[in-house]
Amino acid sequence: MTPSPAPPAAGPAPQRRSLWRRYLDVPLIWKMAAALVAGAATGLAVGEPVTVIQPLGEVFLRLLQMLVMPLILLTLIAGVSSLTPARLGRIGAKIMVYYLLTSALAVTVGVALALAVAPGAGLEPPQGGADPEPAPPVTETLLNIVPDNPFAALAEGNVLAVMFAAVTAGLALAFMRSSGEEPVRAMGELLARAVEAGVELVNRVVRGVLEYAPVGVFALIAVVLGQTGPQALLPLLELTGVVYGGVGAQLVLYAALLAVLRVPVLRFFAHARDAMVMAFVTRSSNGTLPVTTRCARRMGVDDGVSSFTLPLGATVNMDGTAIYVGAATVFVANVAGVQLGLEQLAMVVLVGVVASVGTAGVPGAGLIMLSLTVSQAGLPFAAVALVAGIDAVLDMVRTMCNVTGDLVGTRVVARTEPGMVHTPARGEQAKDAQEQAGPAGGAGPAATAP
Repeated sequence: MTPSPAPPAAGPAPQRRSLWRRYLDVPLIWKMAAALVAGAATGLAVGEPVTVIQPLGEVFLRLLQMLVMPLILLTLIAGVSSLTPARLGRIGAKIMVYYLLTSALAVTVGVALALAVAPGAGLEPPQGGADPEPAPPVTETLLNIVPDNPFAALAEGNVLAVMFAAVTAGLALAFMRSSGEEPVRAMGELLARAVEAGVELVNRVVRGVLEYAPVGVFALIAVVLGQTGPQALLPLLELTGVVYGGVGAQLVLYAALLAVLRVPVLRFFAHARDAMVMAFVTRSSNGTLPVTTRCARRMGVDDGVSSFTLPLGATVNMDGTAIYVGAATVFVANVAGVQLGLEQLAMVVLVGVVASVGTAGVPGAGLIMLSLTVSQAGLPFAAVALVAGIDAVLDMVRTMCNVTGDLVGTRVVARTEPGMVHTPARGEQAKDAQEQAGPAGGAGPAATAP
């Protein structure tokens, strides 16, 4: 009798994934969206007592700020050292023209919508009120670009000064790598590898910090709405609608610009959504910079472009804030009962563009810009206190617009520079998916982008 064949050996039973692994497998955008909704509901339901969880959001902001200076320094040195001085000059000229033009357009959009809706008409201005912090003079801003102590600039978070030092170091490294002297060239290559290793180290820290992002998002949005409440928006609902509507119009203009240059619009916003959500919650262009850089890489933008344009944009490009300043200046004039003439409106546009260079990409910087335009227009400061009451709510959407404008400018400049946009290979897409799942995703090493 022929014995029956033995049944095939069963393979190892699949291990149950832990709760932490399941959390890591959920895409970051969905985790942040859920935290945003849950935080808003909690803040509105609980009210003022929800501020007890404010330290959770503060930790998240500090973690992001911790990464900003190392990210700017290392990625800018790495990016500049891979470019020729001629190409760097072209990129700088193009991005500055883009930033100035879009900022002027954004102020104009804000002023035009505010004139059409007339927010603030009929409101009584508050008595007194502290003057907002004055904006620094433009000459002081320009002088501070050149640091007398680069280490002090790092410690103080002076973005423009750090960028200047990083560009200088990157150019020197580029000349070392192309030197005719073998020892100098060898040292240059060694330094370049060390910088690239530092960039990779910072990127891995960014990935870890982003896994904490949903907790920080939940706490930040809950505290903001718990403190203001829906009733705080009612007296200033028109101004809120104008600012949010202006940002919507600006996003449409971004999409039109991308379409004209034959950049896939839907794909762009799909890659940019993480940075847009993060900017909306953190209210900080500088704090969002690690995420913005990550999004630019997903778009295929070469680090030689993004490492220069994104840190610069986080400081000098504030399209959303420009919309806010234009609309809020008209609001202050309406509350004060002052009719702005054509010359004053033109000055609001001009001052708004110039002031955007001198204000930092941190929460609340819009009030500094607003103080400058209000004083330039000769309006009373008391009504600014009304805007300050809802500044956090307006700050969210304008920061989101600021960061989106930075990414649009980066993508546009990369589109016009040969070889500065890469199509992510399959290995790069796998790496992107692994980053979404976190460091424990279990995938092998991914191929580097071209």
